[in-house]
Amino acid sequence: MNQDISSSAEVKSAIFQPLYLQISQLLLERIASGEWPAGTYIPSEASLADAYNVSIGTLRKALNELVSNNVVIRYQGKGTVVAAHDSDSALFRFFNVLRENGERSLPLSRVLARHLRSASAEEAAALDIAPGSKVIHIWRVRDLDGAPAILEHVYVDAARFPGMDREPEILPNTLYQLYQQKYACTVANAHEQIKAVNAGPDEVLHLEAVEGEALLRIWRTARDFQDKPVEYRVSTVLTRHHAYVNQL
Repeated sequence: MNQDISSSAEVKSAIFQPLYLQISQLLLERIASGEWPAGTYIPSEASLADAYNVSIGTLRKALNELVSNNVVIRYQGKGTVVAAHDSDSALFRFFNVLRENGERSLPLSRVLARHLRSASAEEAAALDIAPGSKVIHIWRVRDLDGAPAILEHVYVDAARFPGMDREPEILPNTLYQLYQQKYACTVANAHEQIKAVNAGPDEVLHLEAVEGEALLRIWRTARDFQDKPVEYRVSTVLTRHHAYVNQL
C-alpha cells in the first residue's frame, strides 16, 4: 500500500523537519519495531521511494542519515542492510578502555553473580521504570591482557529481557549482541559520566587493586534507536596499564 507521507500522523507531528528527515524517522520506526531485523536487507530505494511517494534523491538522503547514525549499512550493488552487533563491532564501538600505547585488547568477562531483584531508586531512574520494578543485575569482572581490569554492575529492565536472569547459562562476552539477537533490542547510543574514585574492598578483592588506589568509575546509560533506556551500567576501571580513550 502506498504510504503517502502527507497523510501520516508521524509526519504531521514533525512538519517542520526537512522531508528526508521525516522519511528517515519513518524508516527508523519500522526498523525499531522489528519489521526489518538486524542483518536483513530492507526494500530497494526505488520501492521505498514509491511507497512514500518521494523522489529517489530524497529517499537516498534519508538512508544516508541512517548510515551516518550506524543504523544501516549500504553495500554497493547489493542493497542496504540493517546493522547488526557482531562481537567485534559491539565490543569496540562502545568499549573505550585501551592500552596506554593506544592499542586495543580483547576484554574477556567473568560473571560473579546474576539475579532478579527490585530496582533501587537510582537504577529505576536510569532505566525510566517505576520504582521497585524488577531488574536483572549482572555483576562481572572484565580481564584485559590476562589480568582483571574492570569491575562492572549491569542493570536491565526484567520486563524487557524476560528470562535473562536464568538463560543462557553462560552469558556471552558481548551483552549488546545478546540484546539484539535474542530480544530484538539494539543499542544505538550511550551517555557516560566519568569520575575519579578510590578503590574499596570490592576492587581490592576482584581487581587486585590497592586499598585507596585511584580508579575511574563510569556510569553509562545505553539507549535504543527510539532513545529509550536499554541498560544502566556502572564500571570501575583499574588504570595502571590502561586508559579511557574517546575520539571527538
